[in-house]
Amino acid sequence: MAKQAPDVGLITRTPESTLTSTGRDLLTLGTVFAALILFVGTGGSVISHALSSLRGRGGAPDNLLATAFLLNIALIVFGWRRYRDMVDEVQVRRTAEEQARQLAETDPLTGCLNRRSIGPATNHLIAEAATRGEIAAFIMLDLDNFKQINDLHGHSAGDELLLHVARQIGDTLPSGALIARIGGDEFACVVPFAPGQPEAIDRLAERLIGSVAQPVAYQRVSLESTASVGIARCDGDCGRHDAQALLHMADIAMYQAKKHGRNRYFWYETNMENELRFRSELETGIRRGLNAGEFVPYYEKQIDLATGELVGFEMLARWNSPTLGLISPDIFIPVAEDIGVIAPLSESLIRQALIDARGWNPRLSLSVNISALQLRDPWFAQKILKMLVEANFPPSRFEIEITESCLHENIGMVRSLIMSLKNQGIRVSLDDFGTGYSSLSQLRSLPFDQIKVDRSFVTTLADNKENATIVQSIAALGEGLGLPVTIEGVESEAVLHELSRLGTFKVQGYLYGYPEPADRTTEHLAELDLLADPIDASDGSMLPPAPLLPRIANG
Repeated sequence: MAKQAPDVGLITRTPESTLTSTGRDLLTLGTVFAALILFVGTGGSVISHALSSLRGRGGAPDNLLATAFLLNIALIVFGWRRYRDMVDEVQVRRTAEEQARQLAETDPLTGCLNRRSIGPATNHLIAEAATRGEIAAFIMLDLDNFKQINDLHGHSAGDELLLHVARQIGDTLPSGALIARIGGDEFACVVPFAPGQPEAIDRLAERLIGSVAQPVAYQRVSLESTASVGIARCDGDCGRHDAQALLHMADIAMYQAKKHGRNRYFWYETNMENELRFRSELETGIRRGLNAGEFVPYYEKQIDLATGELVGFEMLARWNSPTLGLISPDIFIPVAEDIGVIAPLSESLIRQALIDARGWNPRLSLSVNISALQLRDPWFAQKILKMLVEANFPPSRFEIEITESCLHENIGMVRSLIMSLKNQGIRVSLDDFGTGYSSLSQLRSLPFDQIKVDRSFVTTLADNKENATIVQSIAALGEGLGLPVTIEGVESEAVLHELSRLGTFKVQGYLYGYPEPADRTTEHLAELDLLADPIDASDGSMLPPAPLLPRIANG
């Protein structure tokens, strides 16, 4: 196991009781010292008179001197015993202080250094490496699936995995390196190396990732994990980079490894910190913007290819940030999912979209995308029904789009959700079809109302015969299963011409106009005479006023 930290001179506080005990010890030693002086001063006279008296050659020694002599002997015996007790007490105290130091500096599970001690130890190693003309690499290693192992097999399994990882890292590191456990499943290593040989650290990072990936046998199961690694180095003057700065940079690099698929390593670069800072600004802005009503629905036209008629709209989320401008969902939706606000954000947009769509002609439909995270909410279908009732919007005009990749997370839960939505009269379509590798058996078992072809197959349709074959096959599949097909990403006349040759579809894309906010959508529908009449034609009654729900943003 590698390379424990040098003594880092941790400061300990002396309890008041220890000071009091020390004072008593000094008083005892002073008393013994005084008794020894009196023993020497009186011993010769008392002993000689006592011996003469025993031989019958003289009188008895002076009683006062004899008493003082005996008292000195008692004091000396007491002092010696106290001295032995004091030696034992000092040894116990030193042992306790060493144990306290070990607890303060090391991780009790793995025996590695801990977060508190890795800083001084790293600074010490950097200073030593500098005397040899070397610099240091700070390596941050995080297990990718530790939480799942803990949840599935229990904390004892997690502890066993951590012990295995600590041993593997220690066996992989070169002599003179440091290893610390700085968090639940985070380890840090500090390795000196020659300035012109960063490839040595590359090879070490690859070996570390490989060693961590080795399975661990635990109670008839195999625990398997991967690691994401971030590396920082102190270039040039290492005095500019203390341990905390290196840890921060390695942590940023590790985040990049996580972001790019995990089970890999990245060196720290300055632009990474700028990206992370932007990410932090996005997180703060999303939380603030959600409360401030900065997220607004935009609407993209959906056209019947056979007739050219407008049949509905898909609601697309936009973030109207006062500092960053209009931001597309590709940027903020993944962040909103990561920070756990995608559900309230989506629900607020759906509420607003239902209010907007209520003013459209009744033959126009509204479709919305939902996040995979929302599928995990067992009350999602009930929430949708509540929003429809609040907005007085017919379920038959409402459509939920579920991405194909969601089918692989929990097919049973997805099936239950789809059935709940359909029982309420809501249509459900399979979005981004062709990218998630869903099987025909899934399509047959899940009662979808429609298939939406991913735009990646459409944008180059006119020039790519393989994509044309895929779209034609999907059209045939939809016809065979009785599922209408919608094509996304129609942006040119050439693509439109090719689609008209391949089948009958509902289409949407920039060819028919860019997504627009509610006010412009209403103006366009007014020009086409596609706004709702004041009187509901279905039952002749006046449409009730909309509930007083807060508007997300000005149209």
